[in-house]
Amino acid sequence: MRDALYKWVKEFDYESTPIERMDLIELSKAVKEVELVDELESDNVSFVRILWVNISGQHRCRAIPRKHFYDVVKKNGIGLAFVSIVMTSVLDRPAPGSGLGLVGDARVAPDLSTIRTIPWCKQDEMVLGDLNVKPGQAWEYCPREAFRRVTKILKDEFDLVVNAGFEIEFFLLKSTMREGKEEWIQFDSSPYGCSSAFDVASPILREVTYALHSMGIPVEQLHVETGKGQFELVLGHTICTKAADNLVYTREAVRAIARKHGLLATFIPKYTLDDVGSGCHVHLSLWQNGQNVFMSSDESSKYGISTLGKEFMAGILHHLPSILPFVAPLPISYDRLNPTTWGSYLLWGNENRNAPLRTCSPGIPGGLVSNFEFKPFDGTANPYLGLAATIAAGIDGLRRHLSLPEPIDIDPNLDNLQRLPKSLSESLEALHKTDFFDEFIGQKLLTIIEAIGKAEIDQYSKNKDAYKQLIHRY
Repeated sequence: MRDALYKWVKEFDYESTPIERMDLIELSKAVKEVELVDELESDNVSFVRILWVNISGQHRCRAIPRKHFYDVVKKNGIGLAFVSIVMTSVLDRPAPGSGLGLVGDARVAPDLSTIRTIPWCKQDEMVLGDLNVKPGQAWEYCPREAFRRVTKILKDEFDLVVNAGFEIEFFLLKSTMREGKEEWIQFDSSPYGCSSAFDVASPILREVTYALHSMGIPVEQLHVETGKGQFELVLGHTICTKAADNLVYTREAVRAIARKHGLLATFIPKYTLDDVGSGCHVHLSLWQNGQNVFMSSDESSKYGISTLGKEFMAGILHHLPSILPFVAPLPISYDRLNPTTWGSYLLWGNENRNAPLRTCSPGIPGGLVSNFEFKPFDGTANPYLGLAATIAAGIDGLRRHLSLPEPIDIDPNLDNLQRLPKSLSESLEALHKTDFFDEFIGQKLLTIIEAIGKAEIDQYSKNKDAYKQLIHRY
């Protein structure tokens, strides 16, 4: 119809037809506007967004016109300045001592197995990127490559894969003006599990769930969390490499759809110091030939966990202080990990939510356990590095046949327990004292992680309120 209308306007005989010329001019303008919309929706001007997550856990993006992407970038990737990977959480500048700066380029290569149509912007696509030295050659600083290396070691040595499922907590914030300045305040003040708060947020949550399902990301449940304006979204478990990709896309979906509705979604571990924090708890299990081998094969196991499962968990518990810089990478992360909440002492428990590691047996009879929850993970962590460090620690437990201590299933006597690092400084010190991660993560990447952590400490020590700006970055 639009083509016929435009043809009629172009061919109309203005001189011999008794009609107002101005009306036809306006009609012609309207048709041209429709044509412009058509052009904007065409393949030539739609985009493919290449996403990557830098070391400080921030999502970064380049948008490539679709034709150029499929003609050139699909094969060759795009250039990326070294500095882009070592920017800190607050400042878009390199961390001192990282070894990378303003000189040098890597390549972001699209992983075409991850390409998806963007549900909230259907004319565009997005794809996750790997960091390469040149096309086809992985860069030693690439978080996804480090993660793949760790999972390959687990598979090659023990014929095991890890399945993971994330529980993602976030705040929804709304904008208000106070004394001429924009502030972001809580979307709602309802208590935990409140159905009326869910009703208010349901247009957003429904659209998020639709978007995730359309990308093949299963959502198991959603609910109102304890904080004011806080929600939790539970993803289905899958092989850990795909689970990390799903987490990145889920954060993208939540943030974009909240913005569409005039709100801001943030995953930072502490939005305000006087309210609860947000975690990104992950449930982990071991699989072999399609079978869950974290779970004991019968009821004879003392804890309902297989020997493999106990050794894997023991490795994570043993290395937990040095894992924290990977999963709780900001100073504000440690305001969440304190004794008034949970996860601040070195222990594990059966269904003990006060423990950084707790075993779970959802609906399984006979005391058998299907997975364990790892709670220190938060929304500022690079998911690839966080999972890589956690699984590497589990591999060490398997290699050394580490023993899992007795669980603590009551309110513990804290005087008898080892306190986990109280700050990023303490966790970086624990990481620096161990050479365990060299094999798995690589010394150069570890140097960057430590350098960024020290830069974060320095920046926040100079500005105690700097964390308040993180709502726009995580």
